[in-house]
Amino acid sequence: MKPARFTLLLITLAVLLVLSATGSALSGAVRIPLEALPELLMPAPNSQLTLWRGVLFDIRLPRIALGLLVGGALAVAGAVMQALFRNPLAEPGLVGVSVGGAVGAVGAIVLGYGQQPLVLAGAAFVGSLLATLAAWLLGRRVPGAAGILLAGIAINAFGGALIGVFTCLANDMQLRSLTFWNLGSLATADWAMLSWLVPWTLVLMGMLLWQWRALNALLLGEREALHLGFELQRLRARLILLVTLLVGPLVAVTGIIGFVGLVVPHLVRLVAGADHRSLLPLSLLAGALILVLADWVARLVVIPAELPIGIVTSLLGAPVLFMLIQREAR
Repeated sequence: MKPARFTLLLITLAVLLVLSATGSALSGAVRIPLEALPELLMPAPNSQLTLWRGVLFDIRLPRIALGLLVGGALAVAGAVMQALFRNPLAEPGLVGVSVGGAVGAVGAIVLGYGQQPLVLAGAAFVGSLLATLAAWLLGRRVPGAAGILLAGIAINAFGGALIGVFTCLANDMQLRSLTFWNLGSLATADWAMLSWLVPWTLVLMGMLLWQWRALNALLLGEREALHLGFELQRLRARLILLVTLLVGPLVAVTGIIGFVGLVVPHLVRLVAGADHRSLLPLSLLAGALILVLADWVARLVVIPAELPIGIVTSLLGAPVLFMLIQREAR
């Protein structure tokens, strides 16, 4: 891609992201006027400004920040997985990251730890790591990426069965928690969580962005990648480990959010091409934009309640994926 075109796309996505984040911050069950923003930065002289400041700084801005982080990370991880498996339907959950996190969290909820956020997040993260490790150990003996792909499918099926067992054992209150966790939400966002999640996620995304040469080589084929000097077994292990460490903590705090990692890289690839030097940073911005918009819609559709964000991403992502399939068929 020409540098001028890449820069234009980057600036366009960044501007749309700022506008979307601003709109999301100001609207919802409590509407905040745009002209009141300067006053919110000063000590509040009345109770109305105090309310707006609390809603903006304690609820909406952490939520928007988490949406930016999760959307960008899922899109980058999806682009990496699609290159690694040379499969346009690959996404971060393919090797068990999402279902492992779901099993860990659902198990913690049913065992009575659902009211302890740290225990719930820890169980989900451990579940993600164990599921991915199992997929790797089962599939690595098969030449190429096919073994890991098939092992991931098996792990996802087994994890789905375990979730079904836990669901049958859950009481009514636990079932409500399971439903919202499995459909995803950004409502748990706060500054304390973001203080450790932001640096962790940014470092891992940076490490994945640095792998653009290896990802371009994988697109050429395994033999070509070997000729270019890449040791495929180590490369696969490194990429899967980075994706797991990136996505696992995010799944642990937001639940399962589908379609972002699958659809966003496709859309960006249509505009920017397959070169990962430009595809990865553009996917990061596009994923962040999509998730901020989805969360905005989720909060507005059924005010004063909200839809789980996973429902919104699925409703938006499924038709887009269908159109992409139709486009490829032509």
